[in-house]
Formats: sequence, C-alpha cells, structure tokens
Amino acid sequence: MTDSVAAPAGVVGAAGVVGAVAAARESRESGKSREPREPILQVRNLVKHFPLTQGVLFKRQIGAVKAVDGVSFDLYQGETLGIVGESGCGKSTVAKLLMTLETATAGEVFYKGEDITRLSGRALKAVRRNIQMVFQDPYTSLNPRMTVGDIIGEPFDIHPEVAPKGDRRRRVQELLDVVGLNPEYINRYPHQFSGGQRQRIGIARGLALNPEIIICDEPVSALDVSVQAQVVNLMEKLQDEFDLSYVFIAHDLSIVRHISDRVGVMYLGRFVEIGTDEQIYDHPTHPYTQALLSAVPVPDPEARDGRERIILAGDVPSPANPPSGCRFRTRCWKAQARCAEEVPLLAVPTRFAASASPAAHESACHFAEEKDVVHA
Repeated sequence: MTDSVAAPAGVVGAAGVVGAVAAARESRESGKSREPREPILQVRNLVKHFPLTQGVLFKRQIGAVKAVDGVSFDLYQGETLGIVGESGCGKSTVAKLLMTLETATAGEVFYKGEDITRLSGRALKAVRRNIQMVFQDPYTSLNPRMTVGDIIGEPFDIHPEVAPKGDRRRRVQELLDVVGLNPEYINRYPHQFSGGQRQRIGIARGLALNPEIIICDEPVSALDVSVQAQVVNLMEKLQDEFDLSYVFIAHDLSIVRHISDRVGVMYLGRFVEIGTDEQIYDHPTHPYTQALLSAVPVPDPEARDGRERIILAGDVPSPANPPSGCRFRTRCWKAQARCAEEVPLLAVPTRFAASASPAAHESACHFAEEKDVVHA
C-alpha cells in the first residue's frame, strides 16, 4: 500500500526532498519572526551515565558509559531545534531524558520554570501530557495487535479529561484527517499501512493530547526518500497550525537544516556547537562541525571539484573512557597541549564576541575559527 498523500511536484530523489522541504520552509518563515521568544524548555548540565558492573552475585561498579555528559540548551516556543551528530553521540539518550523515560544522573530540565527531573506520580503525568514523542521506527513503535483507533485513542485512557469516552472516536478520526489519512481507516491494523502512513499514525498519537513540545527522534530516517519530504512538510504544517515546539533529531544534515531554526551539534555526549541554521551550515567554527559538513555529498560537479574534504583520523573514543580536556582532540588537526588539559566551554569565541559576524555563536573549541565549507 502506498502513502495516501501524493508526493510534492518536482520531488525526485534526495534533491527533490531538499527542494520540497526548502519551499515549505520558505513559506513558513515568511510569516515567522526570528525574534527569540520565551524558552519553553531549559536544559542545564544534563548528565546520564550508565554503570558498568562486574560480577554475578556480588556486582560492583567498575566504570560508567557517559552517554550524556553536561548538555545545556534552550528550546523556545514555536521553534525547531535540530540535533545532529554521529551514531552513539547521545542524541537519542537526550530525547529519552527530556521525556523522563530515562532518569538523569544529574542536571535539570525546566518546563516552564519547573524542574521535571524531580517530578513523579501525578505531577509527572501532567507534564508528560504537554511533552510527547515521535519515534524513529514506524514499524516497531505501533502495537501490531491494536487498531489505529485504539493506538491513537490510548492517550485518552490515560488522560480522560482531554476527550470524554463518547467523543473519542470522533476525536481520533479528526486526528487521522489532520495528518492526511482517511478517517475511515480507524479500524485497520498497522500492518495494513505503508511506512509513511505508519509514521503519520505515530504523529497523530503524539498530537492527541494537544502537547506544546514534540520530541522527534529521527522520525524520517526509516522512510523512503520521497516520503521523507511529505512527512517533514506535514510536521511544519502542524507546527504552524498548533504552535508546536520541536526537538528534531536526525542524521540527514540537509533535512535538519531545512526544518530547524537552530541546530546543535553533538559529539561524545556533549554539544560542541550551537547556533542558527545559517550560522552552523554557512559559518561553522568547530572542527568537528566542519568535518561533518565536508562529508555531505554535493550534487554540483563544479562545486564538488573545488571543495576541501576533511578526513578525520582514528575512531570515535569510547564513551566509557573519553579523552581528557576536549573530547574531539584525538581526531582534531588543530589539537595542542591546551586541548588535553582544559575542557573548552560552549560559548561565543572571544575573537568573534564583539562582532556581528555569523561566526559569533557558541562553539566549544579553544581554537575556533570560521571556515568556508562547500556543502549541499
């Protein structure tokens, strides 16, 4: 079965996805101000360490996997914050911590000024109504034994005040219509839908409780290229319609750029650079960000010939034993003795602090400098 919504005109392969998403983004930004609003979510020094134990009967901790190790950022009302980085850098763990699906080792997550990491019981249940999640795999995130109506309507069993029992079927059908599916599909099962349709069902479930924040953990990575554009366009439409705030986690740098207002780059459990999409993609200052962007395929042969490809040496260090000082120093071509001794702060580099240059954004590098990177 194919996706129920036709692909946008002109969508052919990856370039088509970028073009379609860019058009939707341009339309959205024409009526959307870049002026920062009040932060709806504030993350401060978030830490998650998973213990490594030894022994069978008498277990003792011999170390810890530092999956997230001091992450801080703000999410503003109505904006999209993209998070990118290599596999294993801690992106999905951050998503679970924001949802309180994992218990933070340390740090704070403030939702409208209230630290949700300290909540439990009814107080936590009330907050979770306003922070929902769209998962990566549309095949395993839906219960195959439940109908679409039961899947989307399940949040109403937990929060009955949102939709009384007699009104739930109508509400579920409205949600199906909102995400571009036929309301008559309410009695079908997940296996009767395509991947794109299943992800739309997951989005409808996330919208059921009228949340203010949606955590998107790689929501398009498991979908066909043409369907990715449809889902991204749908999410932007829903953001405008319901004034949603997104934390959008993905590997596809082009998709992240076109949907995000700001972008954070993660490496080995920490943010190494954060700024607007223009600052990160056109004026990167951290060596790791520059290396990531240089790896993006460029469709223009002339631009491709003139680009500098940055090849990183070595492998990503183990999060159980990260390097001292700057965690990127073991693969960085700028590394000096200072990098092994001092942990670089995520702040605007001193050399750019007094300027109005797009390079004046937060970067965790002792030797941050702007570098032109040719990318798609």
